[in-house]
Amino acid sequence: MAIVTVTEANVKKEIEESTLPVVIDVYASWCGPCQQMAPIFNELEKEMGESYKFAKINIEESRELSIKMGVSKIPTFIFIKNNEVRGKTEGYLPKDDLKAKIEEFLG
Repeated sequence: MAIVTVTEANVKKEIEESTLPVVIDVYASWCGPCQQMAPIFNELEKEMGESYKFAKINIEESRELSIKMGVSKIPTFIFIKNNEVRGKTEGYLPKDDLKAKIEEFLG
């Protein structure tokens, strides 16, 4: 699979109706830690994309959606299974730590 971009227009299809657990990266283009997380998120998608859907929400383009999801800092990672938020973490995480969070909340 590939990382999907989630907006207000496709949130129902990509998150609410997803048959796979969803890992969401909420970010902004100007955010330094967000840019540092991007290659880590891409690597994890390549490793774990069979079992999980990886999605990104750009707060500049989807501000209302970010607010609805309770995002106050970026980057924020949201873990959703069966359309239910199972966990949330904020800030930069090393790859192994983010992978552990995915397995902890969605495994």
